[in-house]
Amino acid sequence: MSANGIRLHVAECGPGPSGTDPVLLLHGFPEFWWSWRHQLTALGAAGHHVVAADLRGYCGSDRPPRGFDLWTLAGDVAGLVRALGARRATLVGAGWGGAVAWTVAALHPRVVSRLVVVGTPHPLALRHAVRRRPWRHAAALRDVAFFQLPRLPERSLRRDGGSRAGELLAAGSGPDWADAPEFGRVAAQHAAAILTPRTSHCALEYFRWAVRSQGRPDGRRFAQAIDRPVEVPVTTLHGDADPWVPADVARASARWAPDHEFLTVPGAGHFPHQEVPRHVSQVLLRSL
Repeated sequence: MSANGIRLHVAECGPGPSGTDPVLLLHGFPEFWWSWRHQLTALGAAGHHVVAADLRGYCGSDRPPRGFDLWTLAGDVAGLVRALGARRATLVGAGWGGAVAWTVAALHPRVVSRLVVVGTPHPLALRHAVRRRPWRHAAALRDVAFFQLPRLPERSLRRDGGSRAGELLAAGSGPDWADAPEFGRVAAQHAAAILTPRTSHCALEYFRWAVRSQGRPDGRRFAQAIDRPVEVPVTTLHGDADPWVPADVARASARWAPDHEFLTVPGAGHFPHQEVPRHVSQVLLRSL
């Protein structure tokens, strides 16, 4: 589909009742649309129109040389809602997809009817937490710092057939998922996705913008623009074994969401939608 001047690859399931809002699923890093496979089919079978998109720069979507800032990414998603023929949509985002969803709700509130974020604090809640207590985020910050280097991080992601994607999934997951029988197939799918031409570079550009914008005028303008209440209901799903995002940081997002529900996902890490998909699908169905 065409949105915001680029083409975005989507996978759709379920026609949805006439007049109802579609559900738009936004993946994180190092994922792609397939990471929502369980929710795509579960919500579609329940009668919802569900759409899982590859974000800008990933896999089947266009991989332009620029536009990997949250301003532009939010415009992509707002444009995609309209391209689907809808006025509004329920946004469900994980990781970077969650950051994009928070941003759409702040900058394009008219296209959002409900927000569900998985393992993702509000961008300003995360910024404040990292600045106050950076040692609590040491593991994640080491990776983010490495991602700032030129070319070497891309080579690392592509080395050994993209195996680094599976390593990142395992590192961010709870104690059981990496040992599950299905994990090898999941890791192989994500490895193949990260090997798509230019995907590794585009995926890392998200992190580079996040760091470099901190001291630039566009970063300050962005922080000011999203420092406003989100006027739609927000549900946060947080794995209680998430090694990258502390629960209190995710809870702090309530400052920007007056109607905020915080739900803990037992035994899950940073990827609950893949680790315990049935639980996440049930929560989404209840929310919808």
